[in-house]
Amino acid sequence: MEKQEVMLKKVLKVKNILAAFSLVLIFWGLSLSVRADEGMWPLSEIQKLNLREKGLRMDPSLIYDPARQSLLYAVVQLGATGSFISEEGLIITNHHVAFGSVQAASTPEKDYLKNGFLARTRAEEIPAAGRSARITESFKDVSAEVLSVVKKKMNPAERTLAVERKIKQLVAAAEKANPGKRAEVAEMFPGKSYWLFLYTDLRDIRLVYVPPLAVGNFGGEDDNWMWPRHTGDFTLMRAYVAPDGKPAEYSPNNVPFRPRTYLKVNPTGVKEGDFVFLLGYPGRTYRHLPASYIAFEQKVRMPAVADWYEWQIRLMEEMSKTSREVALKHDSRIKGLANTMKNYRGKLAGLRRLNYLAQKQQEEEALKAFIQADPKRQAAYGEVLPSLEKIYKDMELNYPRSFVLDNLRRSVILFQNAMTVVEAAHERQKPDLERNAAYMDRNFNRIKQRLPLTMRTSFYLPTDLAIFKELLKKAQALPGDQKIDALSQLLSSGSNLDEIANDLFRKTRMQDVEFINTLWDRKPADLKQIDDSMLKLALSLYPEYLEMEETNRARKGQLDELQAKLVDIRQEFLGQQFIPDANGTLRLTYGRVEGYEPRDAVIYKPFTTVQGVVEKTTGREPYDTPPALLELIKQKKFGRFTNPELKTVSVCLLYSTDTTGGNSGSPIINADGELVGVNFDRTWEATINDFTWSHDFSRSIGVDIRYALWILQELGGAGYLLGEMGIE
Repeated sequence: MEKQEVMLKKVLKVKNILAAFSLVLIFWGLSLSVRADEGMWPLSEIQKLNLREKGLRMDPSLIYDPARQSLLYAVVQLGATGSFISEEGLIITNHHVAFGSVQAASTPEKDYLKNGFLARTRAEEIPAAGRSARITESFKDVSAEVLSVVKKKMNPAERTLAVERKIKQLVAAAEKANPGKRAEVAEMFPGKSYWLFLYTDLRDIRLVYVPPLAVGNFGGEDDNWMWPRHTGDFTLMRAYVAPDGKPAEYSPNNVPFRPRTYLKVNPTGVKEGDFVFLLGYPGRTYRHLPASYIAFEQKVRMPAVADWYEWQIRLMEEMSKTSREVALKHDSRIKGLANTMKNYRGKLAGLRRLNYLAQKQQEEEALKAFIQADPKRQAAYGEVLPSLEKIYKDMELNYPRSFVLDNLRRSVILFQNAMTVVEAAHERQKPDLERNAAYMDRNFNRIKQRLPLTMRTSFYLPTDLAIFKELLKKAQALPGDQKIDALSQLLSSGSNLDEIANDLFRKTRMQDVEFINTLWDRKPADLKQIDDSMLKLALSLYPEYLEMEETNRARKGQLDELQAKLVDIRQEFLGQQFIPDANGTLRLTYGRVEGYEPRDAVIYKPFTTVQGVVEKTTGREPYDTPPALLELIKQKKFGRFTNPELKTVSVCLLYSTDTTGGNSGSPIINADGELVGVNFDRTWEATINDFTWSHDFSRSIGVDIRYALWILQELGGAGYLLGEMGIE
């Protein structure tokens, strides 16, 4: 009888595992038939794709081959992505990628942001403030070197610190061996694999052509993440170097950079069904993280951030009504906040629509059953998921406090300045390799250059004060066990919150760039002698940030070890290898020009046309089409830029590539390796791409190269630039 019961239990256990495994098959791949199309592929992995079978006509090895003129060298990272389109260093990217630089160059008298900009000669090209262009030169796996410093006896914080130190050593050695290059180590799989990338960093970037705001940002935030789209989201820049060909800061004596290769622009564009691929620098995806992470994002962090950004946007829009000068201070900040806010709203809607968290939890139930079925797996992996759940639950409980501290230094510019000065004073006393990365010698000048640029282009005191007051209110409302001592003391020092904040802002010089420049070489003891209210607040809060940094370092050590194990067991369970999540390094993704059906009885076609521009035009922002453009459309002066299937100029297009933030500006490349468009967005349903991808709903949006060229020639009067691209 006992033997029968044992056998019955074993049978039931197997049935449970099989049932659980069937759930994960439903979840994984959303459909196995489309799985091959998913992925932002590292260039080291693209030989596995067999792109010829997918529709590529060019030699696949020419995408990346260090010995030849690979397409790799035509693609640059400049905050997002761009690409060279001439032998004279001409770069095409998005209007919204260049937005901050255009804002910095604009004044109420010369409002390039609103009216656009054209340099008719090289001498008229103007510096794109704060902009650099980075070219990936090479990459190699350094996982063994990085992980060699991890010892079993280390606690999580020590593990993180040891890895950080080793990475800095590898970077320093690579830059010493390659003078003039920048090196970075990217974590591909957390706690598991690391790659060293070598870059050429071009630091003199100039604006060449910027379309009017009513073209480059047509539809504004109303149309952001939406289809149909009619936005001419492109801008041209040029990279310069010193006369000897080496990267250099801006100088009138610099000469145009000559890239190893550049993309040929195909003015005939693409048609529905055509194969396309993108090269670019996608930011972050989170497809290999556990359900507990998704729960934290969905229930806690993303809603809080979206609400906070929306509050700031409303504040800045109201402040901007006073004058165009004030509006220019806010334009870039509003655009960045609104982009993230709407993205998060879309992700949250997508998570609910797909019931993604429940699917992820079902997968993990199947994984748990698989682990429990074998004693060795149970010993090695049994605590992985429960431990991850505990970490994210702790993060959820402490989030209100960390939210205040994080956003105090992220959203309040004067406090950010003060905290940067305080951190610099402490970090610069350490040996270079022991400093936080931002304060190392190789990076510190960037801080000193960025701060005055921020003050000049984005700081408006009434806005900064209002944001500070709102965060003080949030600090005041924290539960007792999460109170921030320094802020509690500040709030108890006066009669009411408004008076306290007003007085603090009156007694600070953190808006004075010249004063701040005198503080960079001060020691912590020196700073304590300075009578500045914001600096004193930063000094009093510095221990809180140190404690938070130590907590984050320990947490990362735990997460790295657990997530490395999670990847291992999931790969064993599913019987397949994964590519790493996107992490800001160069990736390839491919697909086809095609529409989709977002809802029942709704069909989205893959092209929009200039007729849609006319139909949307209201004469008011964000649909205030320039009269000259309306006249050109009326005249049907389309010429060689006509889409032959549509008998007009196509404006934007849809395609089934796998993209995320950072792919903005990525070249859309046809089967022959030619530029046919510029990626700038995703559809509303594809905002969830950071977590999952599906051929059914994931579509990217780009500006059709035919529209960009037509705008350049007919509206911009910049036909000479087409000649530079080789378009006769």
